[in-house]
Amino acid sequence: MPELNHKIIYEPDARIRKGLLNSWKEMFREQFDSRGLVWRLFVRNFLARNKQSALGAAWAVAMPLAVVGVFAFLNRAGIMNVGATPVPYPVFALLGLTFWQLFATGLAGCTGSVAEGGGMVVKINFPKEALVISALAQAVFEFIIRLALVIAVFWYYGVTPSRACLLFPLVLVPLVLLTLGLGFLFSLLHAVVRDTLNVVTLALTFLLFLTPVLYPASEEGLFAQFNFYNPLAALITGARDLVLTGHMDSPLRYAAAALISLLVFFGAWRIFHLVEPKMAERI
Repeated sequence: MPELNHKIIYEPDARIRKGLLNSWKEMFREQFDSRGLVWRLFVRNFLARNKQSALGAAWAVAMPLAVVGVFAFLNRAGIMNVGATPVPYPVFALLGLTFWQLFATGLAGCTGSVAEGGGMVVKINFPKEALVISALAQAVFEFIIRLALVIAVFWYYGVTPSRACLLFPLVLVPLVLLTLGLGFLFSLLHAVVRDTLNVVTLALTFLLFLTPVLYPASEEGLFAQFNFYNPLAALITGARDLVLTGHMDSPLRYAAAALISLLVFFGAWRIFHLVEPKMAERI
């Protein structure tokens, strides 16, 4: 039986004075203890989003089908030449777009998560990371739905993935960490400046066409220079190469991008944790 006179005292900047090691222990312990809350928030958001929707979760496959269909038509009509692909273009484009949407929908959802949960933030004391993680969980769920579409397209075109495709969940971990890290940062910014989500959505639209998602990576030119420093390019093409060919064309670039993702995640999580006590004042 816990003591009834147990007290918790909150002090200004107490998280900073705990020390680095103790603070990280607290961060991991809080997330482990709040796993049930993350699940409940995910279920609540899922039901709220699909309650009065005719297609429900099927909308997760509508957008990639439309985009790939348009690009496939433009490519076949000779209006746009995307270059040679190792598999039929719809398979190539849909696989890349599925990985991209894991990042894009996850980042957009995480960015608006804290502001959308403002009522809870103001009234209840709980780890606010749960709001961001539950938003990412929604993106992961939609990603799993899209994988079913990818499998169907592979079967339709008679494409057999490599045996190494069984490892692609591990290869996607850096992409998920990058999404969550940026989500922590942008959710804080969106809680203060409500235009942040619009800016993020617009930036994602441009990034989709700048990153080799719907076309093979170029070896020279402006796009090649941009994507050399774009970690998304290495993470998405690396995962796609693994599924299609069984190996990565640029493993060192993928490793560098994975390291960047890890640093972004832990740095952003630390900032989010330190700012968390003051969050209710800004909502």
